[in-house]
Amino acid sequence: MSTAAKPSPYFMYFPEDYRWSAAFVNMLGSATFGSADIGEIHQIGRLLQGKVGDDAAWFDACVTIGDRVKNFAEDREGSGHNVSAANAYRRACVIYQMAERFRTPKDAPALAVFRTSVDCFKHFAKLTTDVKIESVEVPYEQGSLPAYFVHANNTTSTRNPCVVFFDGLDVTKELQYSRGVEDLVKRGISCLVMDGPGTGEAIRFRNYYLRHDYEVAGSACVDYLEKRADVDAKRIAVMAISLGGYYAPRCASLEPRFAACVAWGAIWDYYATWKRRIEASFKASMSVPGHHIMWILGVDNLDAALKKLEPYRLDGVVQKMRCPFLITHGADDEQVPLVDAQALYDASGSPDKTLRVFTADEGGAQHCQRDYISLGVATMYDWLEDKLVRAR
Repeated sequence: MSTAAKPSPYFMYFPEDYRWSAAFVNMLGSATFGSADIGEIHQIGRLLQGKVGDDAAWFDACVTIGDRVKNFAEDREGSGHNVSAANAYRRACVIYQMAERFRTPKDAPALAVFRTSVDCFKHFAKLTTDVKIESVEVPYEQGSLPAYFVHANNTTSTRNPCVVFFDGLDVTKELQYSRGVEDLVKRGISCLVMDGPGTGEAIRFRNYYLRHDYEVAGSACVDYLEKRADVDAKRIAVMAISLGGYYAPRCASLEPRFAACVAWGAIWDYYATWKRRIEASFKASMSVPGHHIMWILGVDNLDAALKKLEPYRLDGVVQKMRCPFLITHGADDEQVPLVDAQALYDASGSPDKTLRVFTADEGGAQHCQRDYISLGVATMYDWLEDKLVRAR
């Protein structure tokens, strides 16, 4: 769905379409951390000229370039050039996942592309020499949640702090990795990068729908990490992005074993957010098609979705938080207003809390700092280093 063009202080590849531009900037921003190349992303853009808002064209264009990058990776791997192969596999993964992003309901072609994306990431994880990445399973309910355990670097400790990194409404563990996880582990902090209920492989292949009591997944992660000999169980933090601004504070408020919390983009009343979007006939700025919310909640109409969203409120919950708490938010966030971030900050019971607002002048003023992601990441990861490593 296209929205009217308007002047913008930040880069928009498709000025007339917020959703497409947001996805493009997300891909371009990940180039900072080696997960995209502007040349490849622009190839997608050229294929989409004159097709803005056509999600079928978006899927086809991204898959076309994703195939090209994956084929290059396979060629490099076959000739023994593993450095080139690893880099290309990680870029192909991001392109494939962005292809599948707008395709709901998830049909067979969409799911096939998503499986390919995960395979590409696992090839990258196997071939890279920059960091050690384990594919792990976190016991959850009668099954498990898929995750990557990324080992801490630049440390001589046998037990290191760890950050549980949940995704958001439409993010995945592979896309989260592309948000600078390698920078985080350079600080001597391991990272458990999760597909929680409602996201990534957890919903696509295991039918784990979104749930309001996200602390169940949070506690499952702590249970898992406490059993690892390489994790200091007293220094486990939780962070999450976008809708994860609901997940992480709820987990930290109701699971006292978390030692710190980061909300990468605030959420206060998610029911109210979607009520506004539905009443506006989805003409508000959104990162996904409107029907995405029904899919991740496991319902078939918007009334049922709103009913399920009623408990997605943090008032009465975050007052219980006691661990250090950082909220990052963009002053010009078009998806979640700054007033929601202020409400979350004011209500939190943490005696050590910070609301970091990024302005248009400095950059990072958009949703989850997508317009200056390196500034946002440095701010959050330095804070985590202060709380988990330097505070000892």
